[in-house]
Amino acid sequence: MAKPNPVWIIDDDRSIRWVLEKALLREAIACMTFSSASDALRELERSQPSVVLSDIRMPGVSGLELLQALKERLPKVPVIIMTAYSDLDSAVAAFQGGAFEYLPKPFDVDQALDLVNRALTENASRDVPASSDVPVPEMLGQAPAMQEVFRAIGRLAHSHATVLITGESGSGKELVARALHRHSPRASGPFIALNTAAIPRDLLESELFGHERGAFTGAAAQRRGRFEQADGGTLFLDEIGDMPADLQTRLLRVLSDGQFYRVGGHTPMKVNVRVIAATHQDLEERVRQGLFREDLFHRLNVIRLRLPALRERREDIPLLVRHFMQKSARELGVEVKGIADTAMKALVGLPWSGNVRQLENIAHYLTVMAPGQVVEVGDLPADLMQAGAEPAAGNWLQSLAAEASARLAQGEAAILDELTRAYERTLIEVALRHTGGRRIEAAHLLGWGRNTLTRKIHELGLDGAGGDEPSPEQPG
Repeated sequence: MAKPNPVWIIDDDRSIRWVLEKALLREAIACMTFSSASDALRELERSQPSVVLSDIRMPGVSGLELLQALKERLPKVPVIIMTAYSDLDSAVAAFQGGAFEYLPKPFDVDQALDLVNRALTENASRDVPASSDVPVPEMLGQAPAMQEVFRAIGRLAHSHATVLITGESGSGKELVARALHRHSPRASGPFIALNTAAIPRDLLESELFGHERGAFTGAAAQRRGRFEQADGGTLFLDEIGDMPADLQTRLLRVLSDGQFYRVGGHTPMKVNVRVIAATHQDLEERVRQGLFREDLFHRLNVIRLRLPALRERREDIPLLVRHFMQKSARELGVEVKGIADTAMKALVGLPWSGNVRQLENIAHYLTVMAPGQVVEVGDLPADLMQAGAEPAAGNWLQSLAAEASARLAQGEAAILDELTRAYERTLIEVALRHTGGRRIEAAHLLGWGRNTLTRKIHELGLDGAGGDEPSPEQPG
């Protein structure tokens, strides 16, 4: 049986090469390491890899240039692109160049091994079009949920399919729609956006389909609707769940055969439009309630992308805060302000009901209103802090998650021991207050023996807590 070709690791960071090499060798996977893409390309004259793991940004030949060369010479070899730049464009460029997978740094070694093993098994590559280079990232996110969104956009780059984007208000659904358009075969065509909930019901039909002159009072001239304006490109229909029933029927007809009539018109109009819809509502529930057509739902729900709420991706908050602070400073022509660690920790722990849009607004507020060059906790808006100080009843697990995320975002490690001690201390103090300091009763309520409670009290420095009731062995 022929010996399999080795896995190639290409990264200018020696520590990354070392970690991956040791991990692969532990799994009995042969590998070769290269400090530059140029060295790897020279080795191609003598041997071939089975799988390639390459950094995306290196001195000299970049990972994307290496990817292009490999796809031309060895199109079936899977290439896994690694990057410390967790933005949408890196992910899309990797997939458009034919990458097998995209691995953001810092990564878990087991995750990297799983990808290599999957690549070795499938031994297939993605076939998507060439990349584009945009200097300012349109979307950012290191959280796994956002990386899945980036991957989906990359995989859809060759598609004309209808997409339904779901997510809370302010989470960035229009940004995703614009990214899907910009990284699609329709990128040279128009991108037209319409918030169906923001248009009065009696005007929405005309907005969508246009009208002929004299079609209704005030229609002094012919008007092209959004479908005509988007011909050859993409029409983004935001808050589709609020569309009136009669317009749902007309939209279904357009999606079915690509034809419609202007208001007051008698000539069918034919357009070639990709529809991307978005909603913050549960469309399945609206279908069950009879508020949304089931057949239209299935027409729209060809591919669904769920955009996570900001509270589900708290590890991205520091990245987003700095990005929006830089953006605001650039727009205002002022120096970028820094963020004190305590202020950043407070921001990470907030509920962010308005999601990324709210965060961007706060960054702009701080750029304008914070008096110093470093934003402190006291500079944060009082109403924002008050919202964060009032957790919903029964929401203690989310509060715990927020605290853990805030600590990790600040670079803390070994947080389990400290949080566990705080958790146990809180329960003991509450139980002792409830029993008036009676330790035997408190231990029973906590599900411990009295000796366990006594030991915990000593370990946690709570020796003054509770009463000094005698143990059962002592005389009363």
